[in-house]
Amino acid sequence: MADSPISQNSIEFLHDAYDRMGIAWGGISTYASVFHPDGAGVTESNRWLYDFAAQTDWVRQWVVIDPRVEESFRQAEQMLTSPKTLGIKIHPTFHQYDLAEYGDKIFGFANEHNAVVLMHPVMTPEGMEQAAHFADKYPDMKLISAHLCSVEQVDLLKNHENIYTDTSGGASNLNNVLECAVENVGSEKILFGTDGYSAEFQFGRVALSRLAQEDKENILYRNAMRLFLKAFE
Repeated sequence: MADSPISQNSIEFLHDAYDRMGIAWGGISTYASVFHPDGAGVTESNRWLYDFAAQTDWVRQWVVIDPRVEESFRQAEQMLTSPKTLGIKIHPTFHQYDLAEYGDKIFGFANEHNAVVLMHPVMTPEGMEQAAHFADKYPDMKLISAHLCSVEQVDLLKNHENIYTDTSGGASNLNNVLECAVENVGSEKILFGTDGYSAEFQFGRVALSRLAQEDKENILYRNAMRLFLKAFE
């Protein structure tokens, strides 16, 4: 996705924002790896980001899997051994596949490797049921249902030990979404994230919220330290 005068997405722009807010590192996937419905660009982008992260102190990688691209599984098997790789990212919506058809292939692989999976949620009743089903079926993987935005996601956190969420996405501007989640399930399963939005906006949404200081610190860094131990080595 190209930069514009009012929306900047370059690595340099992100790094400057992180520096000003004291964000030590960011977990990244490229636009090219998720914005193609036929899986084109996934393996090239994974390879580029793996090399870039290895050379760049503040970058961590999400390795993207498209279940129709076998090479993306082989890449993930290799890249998950690196301390610079946080886990697997999947995007059923942009890649345009049915999670019911491919979920066993994805989550079975993640379960085998005790991996964290960051998933763009499918915000339908069927999508929520699928997330719950696969989380229960594969308890050795951890699933982050990204973009906290709904009561249904809060219910997932409440009812499934290995499901988490993050603050990334525009729904963070809802005036009680974060507070509702903490009130119902606590702050230990909510991770700080930005998506393509301003890091300043997302950081301020947490830091200036009505939450207790301990909850803010859990969301901003403590939960990530627990979930991604090797990334802090």
